[in-house]
Amino acid sequence: MLVLLPPSEGKAASGRGAPLKPESLSLPGLAESRAAVLEALVELSVADEEKARVVLGLSEGLRGEIAKNVELRTAGTRPAGEIYTGVLYDALDLASLDTAARRRAGKSLLVFSGLWGAVRVGDRIPPYRCSMGVKLPGLGALGAFWRAPMAEVMPEAAGDGLVLDLRSSAYATAWKPKGGVAERTASVRVLHSQLVDGVEKRSVVSHFNKATKGRMVRDLLRSGAAPKGPAELVGVLRELGYVVEAEAPARTGRAWELDVVVTEIH
Repeated sequence: MLVLLPPSEGKAASGRGAPLKPESLSLPGLAESRAAVLEALVELSVADEEKARVVLGLSEGLRGEIAKNVELRTAGTRPAGEIYTGVLYDALDLASLDTAARRRAGKSLLVFSGLWGAVRVGDRIPPYRCSMGVKLPGLGALGAFWRAPMAEVMPEAAGDGLVLDLRSSAYATAWKPKGGVAERTASVRVLHSQLVDGVEKRSVVSHFNKATKGRMVRDLLRSGAAPKGPAELVGVLRELGYVVEAEAPARTGRAWELDVVVTEIH
């Protein structure tokens, strides 16, 4: 099983290990593209702080984040699973998993990134600020920039097993599963259900969406389950206590779409 995760805007304040070693990152087929984005991001951040703030979509209060990009080549690093913070990663809580579950996390979790393309949670990276929606000078929109290199490496990374796609829409633009890989892919939408004047209302709420996805991945890792396809995944999630609604795609070459319905986060 390969689980595709979005990163988080919030990240650890600093690294604590040796500087970045690009050659050590997973998916080496992305090395050339990573180098191009890294160069463009550092150059932008060093040359003009105000322009960098605008390009990166940062508020005035987040201007200090640009300094992280300036120091990308020399800053200390941490495993990506420690760099990314926020609601999803708090619920996932990788650090508290037992040894077997952490080992499964290292093999199955892949975090998409505007800067790195995608990294595994054990890859050591420095803190940075660059979302997939950014348009970097010389490279353009990163979602479009990453499509060709990701199309080269992702089918091999996906292998012949289940792909559980939990990415947000911005990060999904970088790679769309096709053909046989798509048929083994399940994308998940989390719906918050509540009664309003006695009538059920469902909506997509950011907190419920992120927290539920983090908790769901955690439960899958702890269970040791290895569903081979979307239909088996639905059964596993229901056994784990999730309310899941799903139908097989009407056409071949399409991913499954699963709705996970929640009333509260616990």
